[in-house]
Amino acid sequence: MMMASARRVFSLLLAALTLMGPAMAQDQGSEAADESVAVIHSGDESHRFTVEIADDDAERSRGLMFREELAPDAGMLFDFFNERPVAFWMQNTLIPLDMIFIKADGTIARVHAQAVPMDRTSIPSGEPVRFVLEIPGGRAAELGIEAGDTLEHPRVGSEPEQ
Repeated sequence: MMMASARRVFSLLLAALTLMGPAMAQDQGSEAADESVAVIHSGDESHRFTVEIADDDAERSRGLMFREELAPDAGMLFDFFNERPVAFWMQNTLIPLDMIFIKADGTIARVHAQAVPMDRTSIPSGEPVRFVLEIPGGRAAELGIEAGDTLEHPRVGSEPEQ
């Protein structure tokens, strides 16, 4: 009787571990693909930013509007899922921003420095891009970030999932 109970308990534990295995692997994978970190590689330097993701119409429309400050190593990464011409403006944006327009492969196509707070003038990408990274105004020049540099982020090079 004792042996049958032990086998049953062992079988239940084995079944539980089998079911938990894929979930545990997903948790470990999500740590490796932390979307809150973006790294710009510029020459021999790498610059790490903690980013919020804006990947639906509502998030992209609001962006960084109404924020009164943004840490020097913070930003917002806009994902349009496919390369396309995009344009931004600064309506209701209270702080100056640098807008970094980025192709699907992570190559920086253009940097628009020091976008003026509250300005409704359109700021175009200049060519089709998948991503736009907004960081505090002046940081791109301070760090030497320019066209041709690259963005490292889990979404770069990945198939778009809308």
